[in-house]
Amino acid sequence: MDAKLNERICDLLQQSGLTQKELALKIGVTEAAISRYINGEREPKLDVISNMATALHTTTDYLLGREDSDCIETEFGKVRMFVARNSSSMTKQQKKELLNALLSDD
Repeated sequence: MDAKLNERICDLLQQSGLTQKELALKIGVTEAAISRYINGEREPKLDVISNMATALHTTTDYLLGREDSDCIETEFGKVRMFVARNSSSMTKQQKKELLNALLSDD
């Protein structure tokens, strides 16, 4: 795991206005576990990281240090993150409409 995972969690908590307790409730872990993740005493399992990314409106790649915040801050980054987080719940028709919008010359 990335050594800065704890810093990213802490930063995203501040940005979102969530408390450690609220994040813990959203992702199904204890407040103590969140505290340990932030203090670097424990590494979250991948399913916890995935749930955390959803709750903090980011990507697992960002939490794991595979992409930086600049990528997420751009409009393209926001769209890419939205599609990545929601594509599994999109219908085929919605996916086609998204592709058509991306490929249109307008």
